[in-house]
Amino acid sequence: MSLLEPAVIVTTLRAAGCVFAEDEAALLISTARDDAELAQLVDQRVNGLPLEHVLGWAQFRGLRIEVDPGVFVPRRRTEFLVAEAIALSRPGAVVLDLCCGSGALGVAVASAQRDVDLYAADVEPRAVRCARRNVLPLGGQVFEGDLFEPLPAALKGRVDILLSNVPYVPSAEIKLLPAEARLHEPLVTLDGGDDGLALLRRVAAECRGWLAPGGRVFVETSEQQAVAAVEVFTQNGLDARVTRDDDLFATVVVATTPHPGPA
Repeated sequence: MSLLEPAVIVTTLRAAGCVFAEDEAALLISTARDDAELAQLVDQRVNGLPLEHVLGWAQFRGLRIEVDPGVFVPRRRTEFLVAEAIALSRPGAVVLDLCCGSGALGVAVASAQRDVDLYAADVEPRAVRCARRNVLPLGGQVFEGDLFEPLPAALKGRVDILLSNVPYVPSAEIKLLPAEARLHEPLVTLDGGDDGLALLRRVAAECRGWLAPGGRVFVETSEQQAVAAVEVFTQNGLDARVTRDDDLFATVVVATTPHPGPA
């Protein structure tokens, strides 16, 4: 039997610890252009490269998002954050995907809502290059730099929906992450500082100058961090609440800028 027979590939992937070996084998077979490429893809996966990096794309809310090696892979649980944002968005909204990685979050919102004015930013050059391929076809713009720093000043006070999936893993817990993340995704996309909220604090402190009246921030946290995250936003003058999806093990904090009162 050939080493590239589907049954052999499934067995090989399963032996390497791939839980969904049948599904992965089917994806690898359908992606490869010839036997040589298929052998290479199987070898990459067996050696621990995330499936999405092997394929060159990830599925996110039914969309195929390009994901290059060394770029953060969008998680399925983050689909809940996007669903919450879509539910509270409107046609023509100004959407900012901060710490955008591949741009998956902003692309998903823009694909679900009409006439979105989409912006994205990330500090990682590889992520920015990847995000541009996903975001630009929707008419969006992608900037490289630290949080809000690279954004055009004209965007201040105009953002309706701020998607900010900042890293929130405490530094001491990075070593506990699955090897696929720990070894193949940039540390800057995972490490949230001593308590996991270092980047979230910066976003909370700076976001009001960029948000429109009534604009909202959506951030993902762990369940244990949610109360502290709400407090961070309230200390910076935003109204904040926690929402959860138990099926996806997802916890999201939604923070809203107050509308100005009557003159």
